[in-house]
Amino acid sequence: MKNQNLCTGYESSIGINRRNFLQKFGGGLGGLALASMLHAESGNALHHPAKAKRVIYLFQSGGPSQIDLFDHKPRLNKETGKELPDSVRKGQRLTGMSGNQASLPLVGSPFKFSQHGQSGQWISELLPNTAKVADDMCIVNSMYTEAINHGPGVTFMQTGSQFPGRPSMGSWLSYGLGSMNENLPNFVVLKTKGKGGQPLVSRLWGSGFLPGKHAGTRFRADKDAILYLNSPDGVSSKARRNMLDRLKELHEIQLEKTGDSRLETKIAQYEMGYRMQSSIPEVTAIDQEPESTFKLYGEESRKPGTFAANCLLARRLAEKGVRFIQLYHPGWDQHGGLPGGIKKQCKETDQASYALVQDLKQRGLLKDTLVIWGGEFGRTNYCQGKFNGTNFGRDHHPRNFSTWFAGGGVKPGITHGQSDDYSYSVAEGGVHVHDFHATILHLLGIDHERITFKYQGRYFRLTDVHGHVVKPMIG
Repeated sequence: MKNQNLCTGYESSIGINRRNFLQKFGGGLGGLALASMLHAESGNALHHPAKAKRVIYLFQSGGPSQIDLFDHKPRLNKETGKELPDSVRKGQRLTGMSGNQASLPLVGSPFKFSQHGQSGQWISELLPNTAKVADDMCIVNSMYTEAINHGPGVTFMQTGSQFPGRPSMGSWLSYGLGSMNENLPNFVVLKTKGKGGQPLVSRLWGSGFLPGKHAGTRFRADKDAILYLNSPDGVSSKARRNMLDRLKELHEIQLEKTGDSRLETKIAQYEMGYRMQSSIPEVTAIDQEPESTFKLYGEESRKPGTFAANCLLARRLAEKGVRFIQLYHPGWDQHGGLPGGIKKQCKETDQASYALVQDLKQRGLLKDTLVIWGGEFGRTNYCQGKFNGTNFGRDHHPRNFSTWFAGGGVKPGITHGQSDDYSYSVAEGGVHVHDFHATILHLLGIDHERITFKYQGRYFRLTDVHGHVVKPMIG
């Protein structure tokens, strides 16, 4: 792979003479901290000027229906009840849930679409608050993927591969760009509490073959945001500090003997845990926000673990310099009962999504914070199961779906790409998952072909051996 000497992170740009560097500057955590600061501030990882410093990814797990939210299709409405034409399907494989149906009747959206903002973006009535920031959004109606089921689909969007084991996007960014706040994790994960749906497992925010310090840290919506972070009863801060100092000395002796880089990760993580004992309670104290903030995000934002509360917490984390903030909101998998199900999902997410963009904007953070909203694929334009005219479901659909971006250097107030008249296939401006990742990395100042990591004899990257930056999206 070309440019393989331009890998970023400790393991490449700084990590070549890591142990010598630590010894030269006094050894131990003092040297490690200095190396970390040099890496974060030197800009060695940037291949070109960055437009964004951080990412907030609002992942809508389950596959939101593009037809009912952003991809306005009048023709589909006119032909509701008719059979999906073979000329449109073109032999595409279907899931086992609808592939054996004798009939595939088209179903247009029962929800009204209107144009919003000076840009005239088409947005469904289900998202009245999101529509208020239409002029800040870049809506992509031409996303596509090869994955047709949830496990591979979510894994692909998060890691660039349908197969488990690869580093997540947040881990790649942590590895490549370093930290902006040494008192908080570089990559934080928030999941809506109490939501069912497809399982969301920790490997989706794991570091894969990258060093473990780049894995996402999940914050819980309970009294203790991170389990086992606080010292046990009877253990003072001074006692914990003394314990960590002695443990560090033992690890450094072992490191000198073995050269095992995992020991450095352990030392760094123990120290991070010590610092987070004060920083985590501070950043998660959303009850300290003024009433105007809760009015903006909605009453649900007062309840820890809701999507609204997580959006508010994401803004607080962004302010503190967390590099990648991943929100998961499950429940978009409407194989049946779509009209009622999608209404509920939108009610849970619409106001808070709008509020996050608006809040970042009024604080001057939107210009260098990239906000992303979307799922792993879209939904079919035909009914799964029997269509009775009022209640219906939609199956998984990978050939085109919708995602929106705001801030972070994307061109505001535009719709990029389009699907055909039936919202079945991409008609122009297709954005593959690898293109999606390449564009995000580009906005953060990284050439996706140059951020690599050698593992099992080959160099890996987030975009595998594919991917193109979608330049029309960039402002």
